[in-house]
Amino acid sequence: MSVMERARELQPDLVRLRRSLHREPELGLRLPRTQEKVLAALDGLPLDITLGRELTSVTAVLRGGRPGGAVLLRGDMDALPVDELTGVEYASEVPGRMHGCGHDLHTAGLVGAATLLADRRESLQGEVVFMFQPGEEGHNGAGAMIDEGVLGVAGKPLDAAFALHVSANRLPGGWVASRPGTVMTASDVLRVTVRGEGGHGSAPQHAKDPVPAVCEMVTALQNWVTRTFDIFDPVVVTVGRLHAGTQHNVIPDTAEFEATVRSYSEANHERLAQGLPRLVRGIAAAHGLEAEVEYQMLYPVTVNEPAATEFAMETARDLFGAGEVWQAPQPASGSEDFSLVLNKVPGAMLLIGAAPEGVDVEKAPQNHSPRAVFDDRVLHRQAALLAELAERRLAAGASA
Repeated sequence: MSVMERARELQPDLVRLRRSLHREPELGLRLPRTQEKVLAALDGLPLDITLGRELTSVTAVLRGGRPGGAVLLRGDMDALPVDELTGVEYASEVPGRMHGCGHDLHTAGLVGAATLLADRRESLQGEVVFMFQPGEEGHNGAGAMIDEGVLGVAGKPLDAAFALHVSANRLPGGWVASRPGTVMTASDVLRVTVRGEGGHGSAPQHAKDPVPAVCEMVTALQNWVTRTFDIFDPVVVTVGRLHAGTQHNVIPDTAEFEATVRSYSEANHERLAQGLPRLVRGIAAAHGLEAEVEYQMLYPVTVNEPAATEFAMETARDLFGAGEVWQAPQPASGSEDFSLVLNKVPGAMLLIGAAPEGVDVEKAPQNHSPRAVFDDRVLHRQAALLAELAERRLAAGASA
């Protein structure tokens, strides 16, 4: 039986798991119900399982029947703080939480890959590490798992690491896309609080108004970016939260804002961390105010190793046909903490389309939308591709 045929047999079980996860989404690093469901789905497979200490991760190792190297497969498990508006019959039953980025599919697909590879354990030439990770959505879950030893759990260096990420739009269902080199951006957060002296709105000369300074900062961020960075190595700064005051005629003591900062190279990643705080402090000083600035470097640039990327794309072509595998012409503007794994292990992250059949992929709601719908018919393709990546990479390493 081929890997695709066996994966199709698993499809009903994977759908049940995915929809169960979707109904009970959990946030951040502590996902007890999700962990419980993953452990139940893995029960009976010949895996060495380790649970996280500081987070509810699951690390499972499949030891092949023949000697060889080691490959890691990652699936993230956390949801988003979003009220779901999809109307699907398995929609979130928890107010304010939704699997709006498709991590429920990632988790179920990785369970499927573990099942497929367990079937082939005797012929498997080495070890496979299954990394079930909480806290991808800004909580540094990959970093926490690395600190707890996920990269060394096989007892030998990892030869490669792979991950899939579903997309609710842009790609037709089941299609695979990736590219060598930079595939996703670095992601940082700029938090600024400007402190002045409050007063009456009718007499601003007797106060130190932080509001004009913050407004100037928001505009200056955009001007500074366009005059500092090469347009062919772009930077994106977006202010997503801005707050000041309580009433129209009151000058507040403080004004504050938060911005997301994206960059496509590590050189710009470092320049932003130095330049943005300096810029806002200078503007505050020009107004006679003080600025408290926090610059948090969340995730580095996600960089696919070229040889691993070509290997992964060729594997996808063999499974699905060349017409359903696409090399992206440019990186995606999102970010990923799988970048922390790829900083230490050669490998690749691939996108796989999960747009529902019949929708216009250019108009479908995107990941993180409360209306994002992911078609679980892609689950068996995820499982098959992850399993083939691991098995073929181990075989290639054994024959080298």
